[in-house]
Amino acid sequence: MSETIFIGGGGPDYGVKQELILKYANRHGLVAGATGTGKTVTLQIMAEGFSAMGVPVFLSDVKGDLSGIAKTGTPEFKLHDAFTKRATTIGFDDYTYNAFPVTFWDLYGEQGHPIRTTISEMGPLLLSRLLELSEAQEGILNIAFRVADEEGLPLLDLKDLQSMLVWLGENREAVSIRYGNISTASLGAIQRQLLVLENQGATQFFGEPALELSDIMRTDVDGRGRINILAADKLMGAPRLYATSLLWLLSELFEELPEVGDPDKPKLVFFFDEAHLLFDDAPKALIDKVEQVARLIRSKGVGVYFVTQNPADVPEDILGQLGNRVQHALRAFTPKDQKALKMAAQTYRTNPRFSTEQAIREVGVGEAVTSMLEAKGAPGVVERTLIRPPSSQLGPITETERRDFMSASPIAGKYDKTIDRQSAYEVLMSRADAAAKEAEEAERAEAEAEAREREFKQARRYEADRVGRSTSRSSRSDSVGDKLTKMVVTELTGTTGRRIVRGILGSLFKGR
Repeated sequence: MSETIFIGGGGPDYGVKQELILKYANRHGLVAGATGTGKTVTLQIMAEGFSAMGVPVFLSDVKGDLSGIAKTGTPEFKLHDAFTKRATTIGFDDYTYNAFPVTFWDLYGEQGHPIRTTISEMGPLLLSRLLELSEAQEGILNIAFRVADEEGLPLLDLKDLQSMLVWLGENREAVSIRYGNISTASLGAIQRQLLVLENQGATQFFGEPALELSDIMRTDVDGRGRINILAADKLMGAPRLYATSLLWLLSELFEELPEVGDPDKPKLVFFFDEAHLLFDDAPKALIDKVEQVARLIRSKGVGVYFVTQNPADVPEDILGQLGNRVQHALRAFTPKDQKALKMAAQTYRTNPRFSTEQAIREVGVGEAVTSMLEAKGAPGVVERTLIRPPSSQLGPITETERRDFMSASPIAGKYDKTIDRQSAYEVLMSRADAAAKEAEEAERAEAEAEAREREFKQARRYEADRVGRSTSRSSRSDSVGDKLTKMVVTELTGTTGRRIVRGILGSLFKGR
């Protein structure tokens, strides 16, 4: 019999116990419901369940109250009596308090270990989404990545990309011959968006050492999966950075992990909270690629669970792939809300004992309408379910406790110090300096030749003699540009054989 995670259920007014079968946990899922209906607790108990079964978890803490997973619950907690009563009601006989192994992460490096990636690893598609670029601007960004890839210019941090765009602007005529028109207006727009991104704190996100995926797929010494918690309360102030960083992480998992088919349990479960931010105003091309990743990543042993207020926030093609569902209450105050409620109810396998639509409207806090995949991956009949109480602390831990957990982490100190190795910025600066120095030397030699010529003329006093006359000053003033242009033409000759391979979402394909 397959291993399961107990979600809830039981009691005289509810259906059978609801259990998530680990074998089908990589077939993705949905946790939905209006604000205040219990999504966060459901997220907490699911993370506990996966961890207990040896499955690592990655989730984001958008409200700042999931850090309590690292600390055991206590009988002194004010909801202790309610929790034990619920456990008895739903037949949760082995309910105990417990803490779980947690690794704290933070893009800003304040409330957890820093998460970083490089500009090259993120790729032009996701970066264009992050910068909200137009089609023309995205085309120029693709040229920047193409030239950098072919020339072996590492784009690691923001200053690398900024310097690459400056280089394109200075050499746009030569580059445009091969790659198409590069307008200064579009270059300026990209640079302005990069400045906005920098002001949002992305400087800490782009750079090295970059995150190693193995560090979010660890198990503890007792075999429990580590729960990776991304501090996202501050990050929610930059919602596009939040959504794109999680999508990048998902794409990295897809590109790097090997195929495993249908494992007995997932290698990692990834919770995408505030999922609507991923799809809001997203171009269809990006949504199609996200759908492709969601469809194929299950064979890599990764389960993806979207957490959002309304199932309608998730595109229909992706929603159809989410087999395990926990639907908390939906409010239907407007005609649009009522339509969304009706559509949500229609996605479940009907239970003749009650109206699914009415149940979704009526379930209280801590209750849900659930459907889990059963034998052979078939959707289970929808049930009204009392969600089991958490074993870990409900609510956040203190800052002191967080620092203690971080210092005891198995990766403590690994990502703390940034590394600034030679990359595109340094290489381009070096090339520009070399070209400028060469041009300066040529101009000096030309000036010396002119001086000798003047001395010769004065000595001979013969104005018609113009022996060894050099080029005009107007041509000399362009000597630096000429040197750079010649260098560009030379560099762009015969480079296509060195193109770097990129994956579905544009991130680097590193191979296995």
